[in-house]
Amino acid sequence: MCNLITLKASVDEVASHFKARRPKPTNASPGDVWKGGTGFVVREVAGARQVDAMVWGFPRHSLNKRTGQPNKPTHVNNARDDKLMSPYNMWREWFLQPAHRCLIPLSAFAEAVGPPGQMTRTWISIADQPLAACAGLWRPTDEWGDSYTMVMVDAVAEMLDIHDRMPVILHPADHERWLRAPAEEAVTLVTQYPAGALITDHTAEPWTLTRQKLGPPRLL
Repeated sequence: MCNLITLKASVDEVASHFKARRPKPTNASPGDVWKGGTGFVVREVAGARQVDAMVWGFPRHSLNKRTGQPNKPTHVNNARDDKLMSPYNMWREWFLQPAHRCLIPLSAFAEAVGPPGQMTRTWISIADQPLAACAGLWRPTDEWGDSYTMVMVDAVAEMLDIHDRMPVILHPADHERWLRAPAEEAVTLVTQYPAGALITDHTAEPWTLTRQKLGPPRLL
């Protein structure tokens, strides 16, 4: 599971890199994005790419087992690769529609490593893509406005000591297909990124150093 990513490029640099427009001003900024925080996606609207700020995580509702009352919705920020085409799950509807797939720009993603209470951040970046994109899905929600989720696959063997899952990092040549191809073709892009192109940085930063405030992006 990936709960923390970072984006070191400016929004203008993201727009230029992905050949996208910026139709909506926002006070969201690059940097670290936690599950439930506000980050950026690139999606297609009316045949053109645009950069939007959205909340990271689809809403999931549950009932309190003790009281029987609804709990506050939780953010489901990772989508399993083996569920994308399966019926009766929260991902299929959005994956089948190319317009609801998106690119998630990032410079690196982090995993928590170490014993409980002493976990530190291990960052994984992409050697051949300083500004990369993960495969994502987005949808409108009543709870937080537009929200997105990141597609995950089994981790490469070289990462198993860190985590058993990893984001689907797309090759630049596959961006267009992820955003436009039929589901049967898009699902072939849901694969591991070559281990030799992944850079691991074990840091001493506490995992819970700071957390981004939750909530929808606010327009200026």
